[in-house]
Amino acid sequence: MTKNILYIIFILVLAVNIYPQRMMKLSVKNDGKESQVSFVARKNIVYVSAIELASALNANHYFNSKSAKVELKFSDYNLKFTAANQFAVLISRKDNSQEILQIPLSTLYIGSDVFIPIQYTSNLIERAMGGKIVFNSGKKHIDVFGGKVEPPVAVQVEESDTETGYRPPLVEKEIVNSPYDIYDLTIDEKSNGTLIRLKSQKKIIKQPRSSIKDGKLYLYLSGVTFDLQKIRSTKTAGLVRTVEFKDIAGNFQLEFKLKDGYSTHETFLDIDNNDILITIHNKKFEHTESPVIDNMKKWEFDVVVIDAGHGGKDPGAIGITGAREKDINLAIALKLGKLIDQNMPDVKVVYTRDDDTFVELYKRGKIANENNGKLFVSIHCNSLGKGSEGVRGFEVYLLRPGRTKKAIEIAEFENSVIRFEENPDRYQELTDENFILVSMAHSQYMRFSEKFSEILFNDWHKSVEIPARGIRQAGFYVLVGASMPSVLVESGYISNKQDEAYLKSSAGQTVVAKSIYNSLVEYRNYYNQEFEDTGG
Repeated sequence: MTKNILYIIFILVLAVNIYPQRMMKLSVKNDGKESQVSFVARKNIVYVSAIELASALNANHYFNSKSAKVELKFSDYNLKFTAANQFAVLISRKDNSQEILQIPLSTLYIGSDVFIPIQYTSNLIERAMGGKIVFNSGKKHIDVFGGKVEPPVAVQVEESDTETGYRPPLVEKEIVNSPYDIYDLTIDEKSNGTLIRLKSQKKIIKQPRSSIKDGKLYLYLSGVTFDLQKIRSTKTAGLVRTVEFKDIAGNFQLEFKLKDGYSTHETFLDIDNNDILITIHNKKFEHTESPVIDNMKKWEFDVVVIDAGHGGKDPGAIGITGAREKDINLAIALKLGKLIDQNMPDVKVVYTRDDDTFVELYKRGKIANENNGKLFVSIHCNSLGKGSEGVRGFEVYLLRPGRTKKAIEIAEFENSVIRFEENPDRYQELTDENFILVSMAHSQYMRFSEKFSEILFNDWHKSVEIPARGIRQAGFYVLVGASMPSVLVESGYISNKQDEAYLKSSAGQTVVAKSIYNSLVEYRNYYNQEFEDTGG
């Protein structure tokens, strides 16, 4: 074999290893013309190249390599996606108004391209282009019908592109003039833990790694610059005793020496700005009511807690034709419980309420903990004000600080039930950044909460007439107290006639209950397998 042949083989092998995910193609038929678009598959979800899809749709696009954003340009709207992000921005070209839209899964960043989950973004693309997209997952084919695009122009790159749209910041974002990516470090003591914030001017795409060992919290970063003078002059507080910076072979490492009394920690990117947040939870704020924390190996999936939202003197939302949220929630909860009783004899059903009574939010979590619940499902209906009657759909929420204006408004409505309680002041600290630390109590369960949400979203999408809008996050008080995997289900918008009619009908309630039940069955199988694999 000659050297040239060996060299060619080496290049081919290298190319396959570097770009293994770019080898698959799906076909797009648009106005009689067929083209090919690259895609990758992750857990049966198809992610397509946004840049190549724009070309297949006869649309122009802008791509910003620095911020990893791609913008598809149609005649009436522009649609912007950001890599490793669950949000898209729909921009009207008529008045430049913008709408933030959330998709249930983050986009991917592969080979200087943004890959979007086509199953969950086709409806957004349809709105932007004014046409219809039909995706056949089996044949890996997309049919395009209609749609308006702007006259063709040369592809442009916007290096100065900035984030657009509404972002409710957890803190006021500073205007800085610093040559460093990480320009400041702050450490704040909260009532239930310590919050570390690394202020960044650079969009950090890769999730930072962190760990705790021998009383030190380590944060590993690469590809960013630090203002070392600022970091070294940081005032410590709370559980942090000292801060040290180390450069190990070009990889940067921050070491936080901790005081006694810490428990879990979590590191994540703040999508409201470019900052890195680290939360360290106090031991004294751990939820000790549940045996799951101390002895997870003995955790058997034997108790499901069903929480029918609102009740008694709190009717919840009122539908267009007068349907009361509290009644719908209870009906679905009872139907769900009956399905579990009939088909899962080894699983105990615990209701936070099984009739039209008012139960304070903190007591709902207390009921769940006292019964050693293994999954907490809070059932609700959504509602919006006048002018939003066209909005409909199911959403499932995880406990996290609200990330969009709509999520915050929904959480505020659901949390407003405390006005009926005898001591609403008990919730006064559950605001703003403190909510990040409160949600730390759930960090050990988040993997399971996310998995159940994913299963429920997929089943609902297939079996319920009400459209599935996505998996979201918000700060719900009712989820705070339950020391177990927990989700809040908004089964539909009773401010929408279609959703209201479906949800107040016994047949619709049965379908909703069955979807949640089917998800419970699949989730239990997943959970049991997880514990078998780990020797639990």
